[in-house]
Amino acid sequence: MSLTSGTRFGAYEVLALIGAGGMGEVYRARDTKLNRDVAIKVLPEAFAADPDRLARFKREAQVLAALNHPNIAAIYGLEESDGASAIVMELVEGPTLADRLSQGAMSLDEGLPIARQIAEALEAAHEQGVVHRDLKPANVKVRPDGVVKVLDFGLAAVVQSGASADPQMTNSPTLSMQATRAGMILGTAGYMSPEQASGRAVDRRADIWAFGVVLFELVTGRRLFEGETIAHTLADVLRGEIDLATLPGDTPEPLRDLLRRCLDRDAKRRLRDIGEARIVLERAIVNPVDVGRTLSGPPSSPDAGRHKVRPTFDRFVRGALPWVVAGSAVIALIAVLAFWVPWRTPAPPPEVRLEITTPPTPSPASIAISPDGRQIVFVAAAGGSPRLWLRPLNSESAKVLVGTDGATNPFWSPDSRAIGFFADYKLKRIDLNGGSVQVLAIARVNRTGTWSRDGVILFGPSGDSPLFRISASGGEPVAVTHLLPQQQAHGFPRFLPDGRHFLYYAAAASPNVRGVYVGEIGSSDVRRLFDADTAAEYASSGHLLFVRQGTLLAQRFDPVRLQVAGEPFAVTEQVTVAGALGAFSVSGAGPFVYRTSEAGGRQFAWFGRSGKELSRVGSPHDANTMSLAPDGRRLVVGRTLNGNPDIWLLELERGIFSRFTSDAASEFFPLWSPDGNRIVFNSNRRQGVFDLYQKATIATGPEELLLATPLGKAAEDWSPDGRYLLYRANDPKTGRDLWVLPMDGKDRPFPVVQTQAEESNGQFSPDGRWLAYESDESGRFEIYAQPFPGAGARVQISTAGGGQARWRRDGKEIFYVALDGRLMAAPIRFSANGRILDVNAPVPLFATRVGPAVTNNRQQYIVSPDGQRFLMNTLTEETSPITVLLNWRPTR
Repeated sequence: MSLTSGTRFGAYEVLALIGAGGMGEVYRARDTKLNRDVAIKVLPEAFAADPDRLARFKREAQVLAALNHPNIAAIYGLEESDGASAIVMELVEGPTLADRLSQGAMSLDEGLPIARQIAEALEAAHEQGVVHRDLKPANVKVRPDGVVKVLDFGLAAVVQSGASADPQMTNSPTLSMQATRAGMILGTAGYMSPEQASGRAVDRRADIWAFGVVLFELVTGRRLFEGETIAHTLADVLRGEIDLATLPGDTPEPLRDLLRRCLDRDAKRRLRDIGEARIVLERAIVNPVDVGRTLSGPPSSPDAGRHKVRPTFDRFVRGALPWVVAGSAVIALIAVLAFWVPWRTPAPPPEVRLEITTPPTPSPASIAISPDGRQIVFVAAAGGSPRLWLRPLNSESAKVLVGTDGATNPFWSPDSRAIGFFADYKLKRIDLNGGSVQVLAIARVNRTGTWSRDGVILFGPSGDSPLFRISASGGEPVAVTHLLPQQQAHGFPRFLPDGRHFLYYAAAASPNVRGVYVGEIGSSDVRRLFDADTAAEYASSGHLLFVRQGTLLAQRFDPVRLQVAGEPFAVTEQVTVAGALGAFSVSGAGPFVYRTSEAGGRQFAWFGRSGKELSRVGSPHDANTMSLAPDGRRLVVGRTLNGNPDIWLLELERGIFSRFTSDAASEFFPLWSPDGNRIVFNSNRRQGVFDLYQKATIATGPEELLLATPLGKAAEDWSPDGRYLLYRANDPKTGRDLWVLPMDGKDRPFPVVQTQAEESNGQFSPDGRWLAYESDESGRFEIYAQPFPGAGARVQISTAGGGQARWRRDGKEIFYVALDGRLMAAPIRFSANGRILDVNAPVPLFATRVGPAVTNNRQQYIVSPDGQRFLMNTLTEETSPITVLLNWRPTR
């Protein structure tokens, strides 16, 4: 949960936010009982329902409680308030060591005492069987009085205590179900030990390596491992040269020797105990010129601490000549063996997978890695509306891209300098060099896009259209594909390396028609490659990646002949899928990312007007659109199972789903009739156009075609008397409009709101005389109400944007979701003749967590008759981390 200044968390008054990370937000707070300032680390609300995250958080508290040492930040307690958990810790004033090192190298007089205190903190932790696993300058604070405090044991592992501890980890608080797989690594790339970067089990020697890296940085003022990308950094950790000759000339020889021992890539030859490092540093502090003894032998000469020792000629003759003779023989042997032993090429870097924790997201499949493999963009909704977040792989933090509220499905420009995305039924772009957001085109669906090096963007503008092309600077979209028989829509395009050919996904009811296709700019020729549950992406290894039944597969592909070869093989399992979009992304530089998921992304729950959760309905699920039966006992929802969207019923009391439709085509947007006897939904089973169908709920019967027109459509509401069915239609010229179908079977449908703007999500008032809906006529989506069916003045209800309007049963309030995600209530007062007299200022009720206010999925909440309770289809705020796969070496 996020706190604001002045709020209370138990006995603590929050003063200010200090910092935030993957495992929580840290606040400065006042202990009102003991009158002291403390730091409280609050577990994010979304993590509270994650047993693994909660266990890790509590484990950190237990680890800190066991580490009573002056150089480790103390813990005062583990507190809970309103269902949230927090660790109360010592507030450490002063900069981090990273802040200090940003100013340059330290002198030995300043740096050695800091290093000694870090070593003492690690020694105390290791004696308790605790391995930090994420030691770095950012996790070390230096108080104004010079006292060092080691922080953040959130990634700490517990091993068997004692000097003879088995180096295998036990009871690790950090390893999740995904992280326990071989090859998964945790920590910060530049400070990881080689065994940690390779995904192997670690012990306290990993901390000793990290200590050596920090000590090197203290002495030199520069990072030992800092590649252009995280992949380069890890490669340097595993095989890069460690040149201690770059140390300052006055570095004492024992200190050089200590660094050699700490930075030995062979963990078996690495320094065994951090206490030995402490001893060397203590001697160096007492007499930095003559430490007295190295780790590897007897006391050194008095000159050893001044400069790197160079043997004199006499010493060379006496001591080195026998070795020269022996060395000559060895060289001769090597020369002979060279004729028989082939030269060994360096082994390729190991395949590693690392996790990046992100804020909660309503759109887990909205991830994209940049073509140069250096940055990831993803959607997250921390503290409000979903927005784009940018995370460089060589950084430890992500930043929000301003102006991207409501964003989904981002994609990159080929030079990695701009990002395209979808929001508010529009295709947009944002330039990363400080440019503003630019609207490129209307896009009523968000089936992602692709950007060529020639400045061409491909996208699918609607739910039943082919692909269109548009200039990356805007303009008029032009169709580049055409729908083949039985195809419903094209989407999710990806350019191939030549910039002319592209992959795309064709939606269709038949598995022999749907799947991955390849087309070419300027040509009508297309080729179907294979069936899949998602679109495909081309990897630089020469493979196509795609998902079937939750498994990310790879198959050989020739981008010149446009042919697949061999059989597909698994890369990883349980990959998140949203529609035909898989949660994975491939860079041209090699690295790729993916996100896995083990449960549905939504949860039905009842909330009061204060936002307090009253009860949950069933378990997490994948249902989206929703309509409540008149008796309040069942919901009708849309679900997708094995790639096939159908209509399902949900019993609210028992939380049990049952199938309502089973056609091979797609069915969406169900709506219950006022008498409860019928359900209307849309389906594209007839020539690929979404028409309206109905089916009886009280007896087994056929699904009847209700309305067929050339325009795609979806039902939105019934008038209370059942005489009119409100639906939206997608017109190529005017966009989304609201129409009404008279249910007497005599009159033809007619438009009720038809403009050049986008109108949708309409609902009749309880007396049937008004219609509330959302429209972007003003430039952003607002809620309006207008008389039905006759003429009359339209009234604006919202004041700062919103969507998903719902009436209270007595008509005295209109509810809607504001653009920041809060549920708003606008009081309405009518005259005696039913005319709206005035609308009071909307009042915020609570944060909804139902996703974007403006959505293709219609309303995601239902209002109780008295307006006191709300059934919300809440997002579970997916917290599955993004996995980065480096040095992937396919086996086929």
